[in-house]
Amino acid sequence: MGAFDNIMVSLDESLTSPLAQWNIYTTALAGLLAAGVTYAVATGVEPDTHPLRLARQSLPNMVRQEGESAFYRSAELGGGELRRGLEVRKKGESKWARGRDGDLRDVWRAVVEGDEAGARGKLLTIHGTEKVKEHSIEDITRQINLIGQHISHHGGIRVAIYLPNSIELLVTLFACSFYPNLTTILIPFDVTADSLVSMLRRSAADTVIAAPGTFSFDSVVKTYPALRNLIWVVDDGSAHMDWNEVPEGTGGSVNVATWREIVDETPVDIGRELPEEGGEPKDIVTFWQGKPGTLEEMVRFTQANIVAGMAGILGSVPTNQRMGPTDVLLPADSLTSAYTLVVTLTGLFCHASVALNSVAGRSTDLVLATQGLTPTILVASPKSLAKIHAESAAKLDSAILSAAHRSLLRTLAQGALPSPTSLAARSTASARPALGTSPSRLRLVYVGARASGEDATLSEAQLADLRVFLGARIVYALTAARVAGAVAQTWAFDYRVSGEGGGSHFGPPTVSTEIILRDSGAYKVTDEKVEGEIIAKGPAVAGGEAALGIIGRIRKDNTLALV
Repeated sequence: MGAFDNIMVSLDESLTSPLAQWNIYTTALAGLLAAGVTYAVATGVEPDTHPLRLARQSLPNMVRQEGESAFYRSAELGGGELRRGLEVRKKGESKWARGRDGDLRDVWRAVVEGDEAGARGKLLTIHGTEKVKEHSIEDITRQINLIGQHISHHGGIRVAIYLPNSIELLVTLFACSFYPNLTTILIPFDVTADSLVSMLRRSAADTVIAAPGTFSFDSVVKTYPALRNLIWVVDDGSAHMDWNEVPEGTGGSVNVATWREIVDETPVDIGRELPEEGGEPKDIVTFWQGKPGTLEEMVRFTQANIVAGMAGILGSVPTNQRMGPTDVLLPADSLTSAYTLVVTLTGLFCHASVALNSVAGRSTDLVLATQGLTPTILVASPKSLAKIHAESAAKLDSAILSAAHRSLLRTLAQGALPSPTSLAARSTASARPALGTSPSRLRLVYVGARASGEDATLSEAQLADLRVFLGARIVYALTAARVAGAVAQTWAFDYRVSGEGGGSHFGPPTVSTEIILRDSGAYKVTDEKVEGEIIAKGPAVAGGEAALGIIGRIRKDNTLALV
């Protein structure tokens, strides 16, 4: 037999020998292997961001002082300086040129001018469950002029806004920014009469803008005689009544007017141009409710604090996920909250449409707050989302629904937001909350947990469930009284759940804040463990530095968590 024949015989034996030993067990093992490979290929997903991006989210300074940690800054800064503002540039300026930090006047100019392509966002008001009113940008500019002129003409200096979420609240805020010497005071809506008078007295307000029936005029004037101007924001149903009458005994010391008469009784061609700049705009005063029964903390934010906070909000999401003209932002929490206000102003600056609903912030029911609209971006409180989580989780009442939900969570754990068109997502559609007329368009949710008070916090497991229920990414932020915007906030693509998911973290500091942890009682900062009281510093912090009064820790991935 030749050499070639020997080779062919050997080859034949090598092929037939395994087949000769093939049996039912070999078939079963091969089938399992093929099924495993097929499942891995079919269910594998591409992560939304590289895992290394989440492994080290903030950078500590090289040195630290005794009794405190190093400074931690967002890794997005790459070792650079904290961002102080909006980088406002005039049209035609090079995008490489350094822009101005800006102020609230630049926010409204951005609304008026639109983006580079001329696209402008809309301002909407939701009435009831179906009626949505769109406001003309030019008409709002006119209102800003007329309200600012009226307040200035009658000697107003400190303007208290006591309104639910409304277009009038935003108009007054911008009016106080465009007209000199006007300080804005945001008073939480639906407080008691005693609390209202207390806030007016502490802020030394001389002008109040409010809705009729929200407080007793004569009792407030008697207990707070420093009030000089009152503007009633009257709705269509009450416009026929005489709201200019001053109760007997006030001595006519209060100038009373209605919003409608200020705007409607002025010729339509007056006030259509933006006011000329008249010096630096004044501060914005907010009140922070701590634990029930405690006095609200009054905080004075400069406009530099506000725009720095807006820069921090912009830094929480990648460029391709930022707000834009195709978005509809609904603040479902009160605009008197500094965090909600800063996110909303950021949306206006980015040319997103903003929808306002007077129910928002007064109820934890997000379904009610989003009726009649299709929001793509939502600003909500932890309490509202906890309610949505409980209601949706209760609907997973069968083994099939629970299995489909776990499948979606596994996709999330791989670093990708589940597709709403997948089989598992369609199977669990009945558990999805009906937020707006088209819930599937919701893509981003901002939620701020308070550094103090009784508000609920959300666990990592709850946040993961909510991402599946809502089909949206969630930016979870830690907020504090003296910080405009957020102290720290999660990266939009961070879907991780640690251990059993009972804890939670707030991501890295924003790009406009830095944090240190300082020794407090039993909590000490060591080389092995970083725990202590959270101290926030930076341009977004009122006064430049604020102790939050809560204990935090830095995790291995350099994110901030509470102890």
